[in-house]
Amino acid sequence: KKESDNMDAYERSHKLSFVKTTSGIRYFVYKPSLKGDSIKSGMEITVKYTLSLLDGTVCYSSDADGLKTFVVEQEELESGIHRGLQYLKRGDKALLLIPSPLAHGLLGDFKKIPPQMPIVYDVEIK
Repeated sequence: KKESDNMDAYERSHKLSFVKTTSGIRYFVYKPSLKGDSIKSGMEITVKYTLSLLDGTVCYSSDADGLKTFVVEQEELESGIHRGLQYLKRGDKALLLIPSPLAHGLLGDFKKIPPQMPIVYDVEIK
């Protein structure tokens, strides 16, 4: 409940209308692709991204770490990113709000993401 409230506050403070999914992931496409394919399980995609906390603290980004190329639902990434991307299309630029159970869970990542912390992915799917 607290995480959901925090995600609601993020949505309000940024004046964005996120689509809420049954899994708890929320997404907002701020630059839709005009002709991209829908992302599906098993597709290889490349993503430009910034991963941050709800307070805006940037934890990881492709600017520092390089673009991420992976196969949807077949790589060691947060399950929330695999699920969230499947609401998007190639070429979309979008924000994904991912609750902690689908992000880094009870323990965080032991580096930059604290325990029980929802995360924000700003993604551009190449």
